[in-house]
Amino acid sequence: MKLSSAWMTLVLVVFLMLARWTPAMAHQPFFEEEDIKANNPWQIEDPTVSTAVYATLDSPADVDYFTFEVEAGQSILLQMTIPQIEGQEQFAPTMALMGSGLPALELPNLIQTLVGQGGVLLPPPSEPATTFFEPFSRTSYWERQEERVTLPRDGRYVVAVWHDSGEAGRYVFVLGEKEELGGDWTFPIKMRSYWTPVGSTAAGAKILPVECLAIPGGVLAVALVVAAAIVLLRRQKTMQL
Repeated sequence: MKLSSAWMTLVLVVFLMLARWTPAMAHQPFFEEEDIKANNPWQIEDPTVSTAVYATLDSPADVDYFTFEVEAGQSILLQMTIPQIEGQEQFAPTMALMGSGLPALELPNLIQTLVGQGGVLLPPPSEPATTFFEPFSRTSYWERQEERVTLPRDGRYVVAVWHDSGEAGRYVFVLGEKEELGGDWTFPIKMRSYWTPVGSTAAGAKILPVECLAIPGGVLAVALVVAAAIVLLRRQKTMQL
Protein backbone atom coordinates (compact mmCIF):
# COMPACT_ATOMS: atom_id res chain seq x y z
CA MET A 1 0.00 0.00 0.00
CA LYS A 2 2.82 2.42 0.87
CA LEU A 3 4.42 1.91 -2.55
CA SER A 4 1.07 2.40 -4.26
CA SER A 5 0.44 5.61 -2.32
CA ALA A 6 3.87 6.95 -3.21
CA TRP A 7 3.22 6.18 -6.88
CA MET A 8 -0.12 7.98 -6.83
CA THR A 9 1.48 10.97 -5.11
CA LEU A 10 4.15 11.26 -7.80
CA VAL A 11 1.56 11.01 -10.56
CA LEU A 12 -0.39 13.84 -8.91
CA VAL A 13 2.76 15.97 -8.61
CA VAL A 14 3.60 15.49 -12.29
CA PHE A 15 0.02 16.34 -13.28
CA LEU A 16 0.07 19.55 -11.22
CA MET A 17 3.42 20.57 -12.73
CA LEU A 18 2.08 20.04 -16.23
CA ALA A 19 -1.04 22.03 -15.39
CA ARG A 20 1.13 24.86 -14.08
CA TRP A 21 3.49 25.04 -17.07
CA THR A 22 1.05 24.42 -19.94
CA PRO A 23 -0.35 28.01 -20.05
CA ALA A 24 3.20 29.39 -20.26
CA MET A 25 4.09 27.42 -23.39
CA ALA A 26 3.32 30.00 -26.07
CA HIS A 27 4.88 27.86 -28.82
CA GLN A 28 5.34 24.20 -29.62
CA PRO A 29 9.15 23.98 -29.29
CA PHE A 30 11.38 21.79 -31.44
CA PHE A 31 15.16 21.54 -31.95
CA GLU A 32 17.17 21.17 -35.13
CA GLU A 33 18.66 17.68 -34.69
CA GLU A 34 20.41 17.58 -38.08
CA ASP A 35 21.09 20.22 -40.73
CA ILE A 36 17.90 21.47 -42.37
CA LYS A 37 18.68 21.41 -46.08
CA ALA A 38 16.79 22.30 -49.23
CA ASN A 39 16.36 18.63 -50.12
CA ASN A 40 15.27 17.80 -46.57
CA PRO A 41 13.41 20.86 -45.23
CA TRP A 42 11.70 21.05 -41.87
CA GLN A 43 8.05 20.15 -42.47
CA ILE A 44 5.57 22.15 -40.39
CA GLU A 45 2.30 20.25 -40.26
CA ASP A 46 -0.04 23.14 -39.38
CA PRO A 47 1.18 26.68 -40.13
CA THR A 48 -1.59 28.19 -38.01
CA VAL A 49 -0.29 26.55 -34.79
CA SER A 50 2.50 28.48 -33.10
CA THR A 51 5.64 26.44 -33.76
CA ALA A 52 9.15 27.44 -32.66
CA VAL A 53 12.16 25.69 -34.17
CA TYR A 54 15.40 26.25 -32.24
CA ALA A 55 18.00 26.12 -35.00
CA THR A 56 21.59 27.06 -35.81
CA LEU A 57 23.48 28.59 -38.72
CA ASP A 58 26.88 26.99 -38.21
CA SER A 59 28.83 27.96 -41.32
CA PRO A 60 28.99 30.83 -43.86
CA ALA A 61 27.15 28.79 -46.51
CA ASP A 62 24.54 27.33 -44.17
CA VAL A 63 20.93 27.92 -45.23
CA ASP A 64 17.98 26.37 -43.37
CA TYR A 65 14.68 25.59 -45.08
CA PHE A 66 11.19 25.24 -43.63
CA THR A 67 8.11 24.19 -45.58
CA PHE A 68 4.34 24.06 -45.06
CA GLU A 69 1.08 23.71 -46.98
CA VAL A 70 -1.62 26.42 -47.10
CA GLU A 71 -4.90 27.27 -48.78
CA ALA A 72 -5.33 30.35 -50.97
CA GLY A 73 -6.02 33.48 -48.95
CA GLN A 74 -4.63 32.01 -45.74
CA SER A 75 -2.74 34.47 -43.55
CA ILE A 76 0.31 33.27 -41.63
CA LEU A 77 2.62 34.88 -39.08
CA LEU A 78 6.40 34.62 -39.57
CA GLN A 79 8.80 35.58 -36.76
CA MET A 80 12.50 35.45 -35.97
CA THR A 81 13.91 35.72 -32.46
CA ILE A 82 17.53 35.48 -31.33
CA PRO A 83 18.49 33.79 -28.03
CA GLN A 84 20.35 36.18 -25.76
CA ILE A 85 23.51 34.09 -25.80
CA GLU A 86 26.88 35.78 -25.37
CA GLY A 87 28.19 37.13 -28.67
CA GLN A 88 24.80 37.19 -30.43
CA GLU A 89 23.92 40.81 -29.72
CA GLN A 90 24.20 41.73 -33.42
CA PHE A 91 23.31 38.37 -34.94
CA ALA A 92 20.46 38.94 -37.40
CA PRO A 93 19.66 36.35 -40.10
CA THR A 94 17.56 37.09 -43.18
CA MET A 95 14.41 35.20 -44.18
CA ALA A 96 12.74 34.72 -47.54
CA LEU A 97 9.29 33.27 -48.14
CA MET A 98 9.09 31.49 -51.51
CA GLY A 99 6.17 30.00 -53.37
CA SER A 100 3.54 30.21 -56.09
CA GLY A 101 1.83 33.53 -56.80
CA LEU A 102 4.39 35.70 -54.99
CA PRO A 103 6.19 38.54 -56.81
CA ALA A 104 9.47 37.95 -58.62
CA LEU A 105 12.42 38.06 -56.24
CA GLU A 106 16.17 37.91 -56.81
CA LEU A 107 18.02 36.08 -54.03
CA PRO A 108 21.72 35.28 -53.36
CA ASN A 109 23.15 32.35 -55.29
CA LEU A 110 23.46 30.17 -52.18
CA ILE A 111 19.65 30.09 -51.84
CA GLN A 112 17.95 27.25 -53.69
CA THR A 113 14.87 28.87 -55.20
CA LEU A 114 11.72 27.29 -56.60
CA VAL A 115 11.69 27.42 -60.42
CA GLY A 116 9.02 29.75 -61.79
CA GLN A 117 7.94 30.93 -58.36
CA GLY A 118 8.40 34.22 -56.55
CA GLY A 119 9.06 35.29 -53.02
CA VAL A 120 9.02 37.88 -50.26
CA LEU A 121 12.26 39.04 -48.63
CA LEU A 122 12.18 39.54 -44.85
CA PRO A 123 15.42 41.25 -43.83
CA PRO A 124 16.19 42.01 -40.17
CA PRO A 125 14.86 45.37 -38.97
CA SER A 126 17.25 48.31 -38.76
CA GLU A 127 15.93 49.63 -35.45
CA PRO A 128 17.20 48.29 -32.09
CA ALA A 129 15.69 44.96 -31.10
CA THR A 130 13.26 44.62 -28.23
CA THR A 131 13.68 41.92 -25.58
CA PHE A 132 11.23 39.10 -24.99
CA PHE A 133 11.24 36.96 -21.83
CA GLU A 134 9.89 33.40 -22.15
CA PRO A 135 8.54 32.32 -18.73
CA PHE A 136 8.44 28.54 -19.33
CA SER A 137 12.16 28.19 -20.05
CA ARG A 138 13.05 31.41 -18.19
CA THR A 139 15.15 32.59 -21.13
CA SER A 140 15.34 35.91 -22.98
CA TYR A 141 15.42 36.74 -26.69
CA TRP A 142 15.94 39.64 -29.06
CA GLU A 143 12.97 40.07 -31.37
CA ARG A 144 13.91 40.52 -35.01
CA GLN A 145 11.54 40.07 -37.99
CA GLU A 146 7.80 39.73 -37.59
CA GLU A 147 5.58 39.69 -40.67
CA ARG A 148 2.05 38.56 -41.43
CA VAL A 149 1.68 37.37 -45.02
CA THR A 150 -1.45 36.42 -46.95
CA LEU A 151 -0.62 33.66 -49.41
CA PRO A 152 -2.28 33.90 -52.83
CA ARG A 153 -2.58 30.24 -53.86
CA ASP A 154 -3.08 26.73 -52.56
CA GLY A 155 0.10 24.75 -52.23
CA ARG A 156 3.51 24.40 -50.69
CA TYR A 157 5.57 27.35 -49.53
CA VAL A 158 9.15 27.45 -48.30
CA VAL A 159 11.00 29.77 -45.92
CA ALA A 160 14.79 30.04 -46.26
CA VAL A 161 16.94 31.39 -43.40
CA TRP A 162 20.56 32.54 -43.84
CA HIS A 163 22.98 35.28 -42.79
CA ASP A 164 24.00 37.80 -45.44
CA SER A 165 27.54 38.08 -44.01
CA GLY A 166 27.91 34.35 -43.33
CA GLU A 167 27.93 34.72 -39.54
CA ALA A 168 27.22 31.67 -37.38
CA GLY A 169 24.71 31.76 -34.57
CA ARG A 170 21.56 30.40 -33.02
CA TYR A 171 18.05 31.58 -33.82
CA VAL A 172 14.42 30.60 -33.31
CA PHE A 173 12.14 30.44 -36.34
CA VAL A 174 8.50 30.90 -35.36
CA LEU A 175 5.51 30.18 -37.58
CA GLY A 176 1.85 30.52 -36.64
CA GLU A 177 0.15 31.99 -33.60
CA LYS A 178 -2.54 29.56 -32.36
CA GLU A 179 -1.42 28.15 -29.01
CA GLU A 180 -1.76 24.39 -28.66
CA LEU A 181 -0.02 21.96 -26.33
CA GLY A 182 2.73 19.96 -28.04
CA GLY A 183 6.30 20.03 -29.21
CA ASP A 184 9.43 18.29 -27.95
CA TRP A 185 8.83 17.11 -24.37
CA THR A 186 12.60 16.84 -23.78
CA PHE A 187 12.80 20.60 -24.39
CA PRO A 188 14.06 21.50 -20.86
CA ILE A 189 16.96 19.06 -21.13
CA LYS A 190 17.99 19.96 -24.69
CA MET A 191 17.87 23.68 -23.91
CA ARG A 192 20.96 23.36 -21.70
CA SER A 193 23.29 22.37 -24.54
CA TYR A 194 21.54 24.66 -27.04
CA TRP A 195 21.99 27.75 -24.89
CA THR A 196 25.72 28.06 -25.62
CA PRO A 197 27.70 29.99 -28.27
CA VAL A 198 28.16 28.15 -31.58
CA GLY A 199 31.43 26.22 -31.44
CA SER A 200 31.53 26.16 -27.64
CA THR A 201 32.85 22.94 -26.09
CA ALA A 202 29.71 22.90 -23.95
CA ALA A 203 27.48 22.72 -27.02
CA GLY A 204 26.08 19.27 -27.51
CA ALA A 205 27.41 18.06 -24.15
CA LYS A 206 25.54 15.20 -22.57
CA ILE A 207 23.35 16.03 -19.58
CA LEU A 208 23.54 13.76 -16.53
CA PRO A 209 20.19 12.99 -14.85
CA VAL A 210 21.11 14.93 -11.71
CA GLU A 211 21.89 18.00 -13.83
CA CYS A 212 18.23 18.21 -14.84
CA LEU A 213 17.65 19.94 -11.51
CA ALA A 214 19.66 22.91 -12.78
CA ILE A 215 17.68 23.20 -16.00
CA PRO A 216 14.51 25.33 -16.16
CA GLY A 217 11.64 22.87 -16.12
CA GLY A 218 14.03 19.99 -15.40
CA VAL A 219 12.25 19.04 -12.20
CA LEU A 220 9.49 17.61 -14.37
CA ALA A 221 11.97 15.37 -16.16
CA VAL A 222 13.36 14.15 -12.83
CA ALA A 223 9.84 13.50 -11.51
CA LEU A 224 9.07 11.38 -14.56
CA VAL A 225 12.28 9.41 -14.11
CA VAL A 226 11.50 8.78 -10.44
CA ALA A 227 7.97 7.72 -11.34
CA ALA A 228 9.33 5.24 -13.89
CA ALA A 229 11.76 3.86 -11.28
CA ILE A 230 8.91 3.27 -8.84
CA VAL A 231 6.98 1.37 -11.51
CA LEU A 232 9.98 -0.88 -12.06
CA LEU A 233 10.40 -1.44 -8.32
CA ARG A 234 6.75 -2.27 -8.01
CA ARG A 235 6.95 -4.83 -10.80
CA GLN A 236 10.05 -6.34 -9.24
CA LYS A 237 8.31 -6.67 -5.88
CA THR A 238 5.31 -8.32 -7.54
CA MET A 239 7.55 -10.85 -9.25
CA GLN A 240 9.20 -11.75 -5.93
CA LEU A 241 5.86 -12.53 -4.29
